Amino acid sequence: MDTRASFSILLLLFGISLANPVRKPENPEFVAIPGNVDITTKLLETNKESSERLIQGDLIFPKTKNALYCLNNNCFWKKNIKNLVEVPYIVSKNYTTAEISIIKNAMSAFHNKTCIRFVPRVNQTDYISIENKDGCYSYLGRIGGQQVLSLKKVGCLYHGIIQHELNHALGFYHEHTRSDRDKYVKINWQYIPTNVAHNFQKQNTNNQNTTYDYGSIMHYGNTAFSNVTGKYTITPIPNATVPIGQRQNMSNLDIVRIKKLYGCSISFNVKV
Repeated sequence: MDTRASFSILLLLFGISLANPVRKPENPEFVAIPGNVDITTKLLETNKESSERLIQGDLIFPKTKNALYCLNNNCFWKKNIKNLVEVPYIVSKNYTTAEISIIKNAMSAFHNKTCIRFVPRVNQTDYISIENKDGCYSYLGRIGGQQVLSLKKVGCLYHGIIQHELNHALGFYHEHTRSDRDKYVKINWQYIPTNVAHNFQKQNTNNQNTTYDYGSIMHYGNTAFSNVTGKYTITPIPNATVPIGQRQNMSNLDIVRIKKLYGCSISFNVKV
């Protein structure tokens, strides 16, 4: 090949490289659950070896109560003098810098769209301890003192799962347990083993005058706890094809409910 031909090829390759630069991920801290697995399937798969006594798959059974209950101000996090809701937290040293960035990125959506502020703990009495334990799970609401929120390094460090567990810590139930759920979903008890049927019991929830949200990050997937592969334990009604169990990000209604529950009425660019 002569020199002119070689030079022409080099110019061509250079032009292609300029037209199609190697793109870095827009947000490397946003990690999605791979494949088409719904959020509940991923949670239950990760939590199957957990030593904790879990309710509804990922809620730690209250040690001082006999049932889940979070409807009063005692289990909500408090506002500071700037009218922001501070949720102090610490993070286990078992996580790498990159893993901590993934967790903080999931928190940032709360900061950008609500008055919730997850803040590093200084000396606050009540706080979340984010730990690399044996699954993805949380307590419901503020319980007082240190409360564990487990995000296992293998299986839990996904954007949607982190937001799901943080929502539990703020006091939010799973969507399918809403007090009015029977108008919106059918529970197929024939595919639910007796020993896990309690995971589908309705709760005395504060629905805050919002509609049922099939797209909530807090909604179970269709086949959660099913004892027959592929059979639905939850069927949306009247349209059975409505997707449930999304795993990417909080829905608009999830954000509305946080704002309603915590009385967010400020501009969200205020810093703590």
